[in-house]
Amino acid sequence: MKTKKQVVVFNILIIAALFIIGADWANERIRILFHSYFADIAIPFGYYMLLFLVEDQFKRLQKWHSKALAIFLLCSLSETLQYFGIYALARVFDPLDFIMYAAGVLLAAFFDKIIFKRLFSFW
Repeated sequence: MKTKKQVVVFNILIIAALFIIGADWANERIRILFHSYFADIAIPFGYYMLLFLVEDQFKRLQKWHSKALAIFLLCSLSETLQYFGIYALARVFDPLDFIMYAAGVLLAAFFDKIIFKRLFSFW
C-alpha cells in the first residue's frame, strides 16, 4: 500500500537524481538555464513536498496555500539575504529567482491538488 510519505520520498529522490545527473549532456542554452534556475524551482518543490511529512503536527500546514506561502517566504528570505551579502541557500542574488521560487511552489501545489489527487486515492 502506498502512502503520502512514500510519494514524498520518491519525489525527493527524483529531484536529487536530477541534481546528480545535471545538464552537462545538453546544449549550452539548456545547461545555462539548468545551472541558473533548476534549483530555484526544484528546491521549493521539494520543500513543499517535505511539509507533507509534518502537516499532521501543524494544522496550518494542511492547506495548500499555507504550505505554498511558507515555502515562498522561506526561499524569498534566503534570496533577500543574498542581496545583503548574507548567504543561506546560494551565493548570487538574482531577482528572477523570486519568480522561479513562485513557479516551484505553484508547480508543487499543482501536483498536490491535481495530479496526486487523481493518481492516488489516499491523497
